[in-house]
Amino acid sequence: MSDKVVITGVSVLVPGADTPAALAAGPGADGPPVAPEVLVGRKGLRYKDRATQLAYCLASGALMDTGLLDEDGLTVPGTSIGVVASSNFGNLDTVTRALDTIRAHTVSATSPMDLPNASSNVIASSVAIRFGLRGPNLMVCNGATSGLDALHWAATVIRAGRVDRVLVIGVEPDNDAVRRLLGDGRTGVDGGAAVVMERAGAARDRSAAVRAVYGGYAMTAGIRACVADLAGAAGPAPVRWQIPQDAAGSLPDDLLPGVPRVSFGPGLGQASGALGVLQCAAATGWFDEGGTGPVYAVAGAGLHGATSGVSLLAPAGSPR
Repeated sequence: MSDKVVITGVSVLVPGADTPAALAAGPGADGPPVAPEVLVGRKGLRYKDRATQLAYCLASGALMDTGLLDEDGLTVPGTSIGVVASSNFGNLDTVTRALDTIRAHTVSATSPMDLPNASSNVIASSVAIRFGLRGPNLMVCNGATSGLDALHWAATVIRAGRVDRVLVIGVEPDNDAVRRLLGDGRTGVDGGAAVVMERAGAARDRSAAVRAVYGGYAMTAGIRACVADLAGAAGPAPVRWQIPQDAAGSLPDDLLPGVPRVSFGPGLGQASGALGVLQCAAATGWFDEGGTGPVYAVAGAGLHGATSGVSLLAPAGSPR
């Protein structure tokens, strides 16, 4: 088991769902917005964009869920924890605000507080700084597949021996900048999920509960090929399929026939870069409620566009 990568911590924060089980059951459309100042306090939130504030909450929740963080700080060396964050909209509000200011008033009118927050990796780096996570640090902005790709890169870093564990965050804000980009009245998810992926041996050494086992990964030019590749890499056939958001009516009936298809509806908002991590968290919530057997999570641009997927398996010893 020591060569496996497992999931030992999970946190979820979206309007209408704040646990993996609630996410798996389907979040409500009318839930109140997440309030970071209530969850992690106001200190350090000033000047941070919405996505980074939400990421602070998700990071704290996942690290505490698996026992890596307590009231006194980290319970393991900071060098043993890396960070991989996924977000496509991230600090879009900061960037557009700075551009609008430069256009109207020249660069001399920009705020010095906006400069560090305009970097594309601000979420991953800010989380690492706040919690003292000194392992490898990576920001993934890869479109619809970004969240699942982030899980893959976290597992790759662990298997390469660079670090024992990685905090993976998928987060997207909802603000005017995001809504203008999406158009057609669509909104961002305004939240996300985080998971702690860990080398199985390291999890065993600290007696951490294993919530799920990370299986195969595939990236292909279409959903059908992606599912075929996952089947070849993962072994047992899936018993549950987390399909791409809002794709329920567009998938062929002969693709994994008889396997329940689960998707996040429009009430969740556009999950984008957070989708893959939310799918992982939802699968873990299903495991926690007694679900067993492999789960496929697939995300992508459509039947013929770039698609990526991962498989997750509930271990016999996971909590129920």
